[in-house]
Order: sequence, then C-alpha cells, then structure tokens
Amino acid sequence: MTSLPFDDAAIDRARHIAATEPPDDCDPRVEALVNDLIGRVADKWTMIVIEVLTEHGELRFTQLGRKVPGISQKMLTQTLRQMERDGMVTRTVHPVVPPRVDYRLTDLGDSLAAAFCGVWLWAEENLGRIEAARAAFAARETH
Repeated sequence: MTSLPFDDAAIDRARHIAATEPPDDCDPRVEALVNDLIGRVADKWTMIVIEVLTEHGELRFTQLGRKVPGISQKMLTQTLRQMERDGMVTRTVHPVVPPRVDYRLTDLGDSLAAAFCGVWLWAEENLGRIEAARAAFAARETH
C-alpha cells in the first residue's frame, strides 16, 4: 500500500464523509455550493495546492510554487486567491523587504483535504480495475 499524504484521522473523516448520502430535501444553497466546489477542486491546481499545504504546513508563495510542478506564477496566484476567498487558506503578509507572503490551510481547507482523501482511498482500492479497464479499452481501439 502506498502512503497517502493524509494522516489516519483525515482518512477516518473521509470514510465517514463518503458513507454519508445527501438528504432528499437538500438545501438548494448547499447543492449550489457543492457544484461550485466540485468545479473548483476538479481543477488540478486547487487539489495539488491543498495536498502540498497538507504535507508541508505553512509555506511562502515561492516555496509553494516550487512544490507544485508545472504551475505558473499567475495560475498559483489565481488559485490561492480563490482558495482565500472561499476560506480554504489564510494569507499572511509580513512587512519586510522584500515582501514575504505565507499561506496555510484553514480548518475549512483541512476538512476539504480530509474529504478529498476519500478519492485517494477509492483510487488506491480500484487502481488495478482502472488499469485493466484502460488496457482493455486501448486494445479495442487498436483493432
């Protein structure tokens, strides 16, 4: 089993969340928020930033950029601003020259990381099945 970037408590919370089904009389505001958040976390940068901050705690902007392979400075800025807007990260500006800005996940960001942990667990449990399905699909495509 590969190690996940989440601790045992996060894994337990993810299992609990995954086992919970939304109620039939779901508040439309909650449904809209879920749809909005799924769109946001489905973008690879948000989840990678969450993973890096989960793993490393508070990081400077430049450190974070180095730990997120392939992200541009502009995309990192946009991602962090959206995450700050949604309450997922805190941004601390230190009054020094040159300016130093640190980012850390909030409790909300930590809880989203725990929820996303369920996807890691699912992927780990189903890796072989997915690989087999992809191989079978590729074989059909070549004929």
